[in-house]
Amino acid sequence: MNVLDHESRPGGPGHGECKGTVLKRKSGFLVVLSGPSGVGKNTVVNEVLRRVPGLRYSVSVTTRSPRPGEVDGTNYYFVSDEKFRMMCEAGEFLEWARVYGHYYGTPRRYIEEAVTTGWDVILDIDIQGAMQIRRSWPSAVFIFLLPPSLSELERRMIERGVGDPGTKRLRLASAREELAAIKDYQYAVVNDRKEDAVEAIRCIIESERHKVERCECAEFIGRLRQSGD
Repeated sequence: MNVLDHESRPGGPGHGECKGTVLKRKSGFLVVLSGPSGVGKNTVVNEVLRRVPGLRYSVSVTTRSPRPGEVDGTNYYFVSDEKFRMMCEAGEFLEWARVYGHYYGTPRRYIEEAVTTGWDVILDIDIQGAMQIRRSWPSAVFIFLLPPSLSELERRMIERGVGDPGTKRLRLASAREELAAIKDYQYAVVNDRKEDAVEAIRCIIESERHKVERCECAEFIGRLRQSGD
């Protein structure tokens, strides 16, 4: 299964917007974005992809039906329950979970190949899936996207057309419970103004790209020493 690449503009693997010399990195890394349903993860991720070169998006697989405007292979891969089960048994998912009665999974092969060749990959998944990745991929960067308030979250759910009142109550109750999971994340970003949330996440990614443990510092230091001889 091929996953559509969402590359904002030319720049090459691992190159950010920061000016000056960029150290060669050992590999790319995985960015995991989670948050309550309706907080605006998809909107924020799409803008981050436009703003950050060298960043790819992992399209998830799901058994739910497409929403109006969603495109198979771009927003999700929409599959049957049977197809999802077969993929799961074949070990094709990095993580998978059942959320609100439907199954969601993250394709393993695409992420492993992209990261190995130096690309950074971002995905927005639920908290269950994020905790699975935390165990199997501890070097990933975990970001929790928060609403400015629960009343604003409810307003966004209504605007998005989230089901009947019972469904809305269920998701608001789940959101309250999910807030406790923030302790398992490294970063917290409030999605009050989309532009501010996008900029915060962009800065997090750029900062992570410059961490010493992600860079091939020895080679660069060696050249520095030789240049002084």
